[in-house]
Amino acid sequence: MKISIVTLSFNQCAFLREALESVLLQGYPDLEYIVIDPGSTDGSRELIQSYASGIQHMVFEPDKGASDGLRKGFALATGDICGFLNSDDLLEPGSLQHIADFFQSHPDYDIVMGNGYIVDVENKPVRHVRSRKFTVDRYLYGGTQFLQQSTFFRRKAYLNSPGFNPITRTCWDGELFVTMAHRGAKVGYIDADLSRFRVHSQSITGSQRLQKLYFQDKKRVFRDIRGRDWRATDKLRQLLYRGEAALRRVGIVR
Repeated sequence: MKISIVTLSFNQCAFLREALESVLLQGYPDLEYIVIDPGSTDGSRELIQSYASGIQHMVFEPDKGASDGLRKGFALATGDICGFLNSDDLLEPGSLQHIADFFQSHPDYDIVMGNGYIVDVENKPVRHVRSRKFTVDRYLYGGTQFLQQSTFFRRKAYLNSPGFNPITRTCWDGELFVTMAHRGAKVGYIDADLSRFRVHSQSITGSQRLQKLYFQDKKRVFRDIRGRDWRATDKLRQLLYRGEAALRRVGIVR
């Protein structure tokens, strides 16, 4: 199965080589790699060009943000299976073969979510993340857990969705997955560590600089899917899911 991976790059040269090599050294025989850089000034573009022999498409043009850049990348993708990786994150060795094997043996699934690690600036594990129970309700009310870097999907499911919303500034990954699920995409899980999500002072998650925008984006996604605004009863459902998560952390529920 052909796999297309899109990497977004923007002034993360300190981590970029590790990200590129984590994809290119997978040894997967049918890989299409697409790298998007809208205007790095820290040497990232030159580094990307030095790996040109393994990259099928390099897009060096301005965009309107990460969602817009991803839209451009996936417009070029031709793989049966797709995934995307930030320029400061990594795929674990053998991840793409795991993914291909899963989709090959589970033709009824459209999305697969694996496990992975949150790591620090030096690539040291901070926390292990196990993906679980992704449904439309669970995403909207905070009752799921997943790593975008460990999530892959069939291109036909992506084409059946609106794709990345160019106005989204924060949760473009969750919005894509929940929209796909809302349109009938079936989600499966693989018990394997597939990626590393690096959190550092310059990342959106690490800096929390877009926290206000994140809550605005989440409210809009809720409204787009439910066709209404958040109500007091929705807060109760959210609290129930959070209580379940707390019980899971202490081992009372699985």
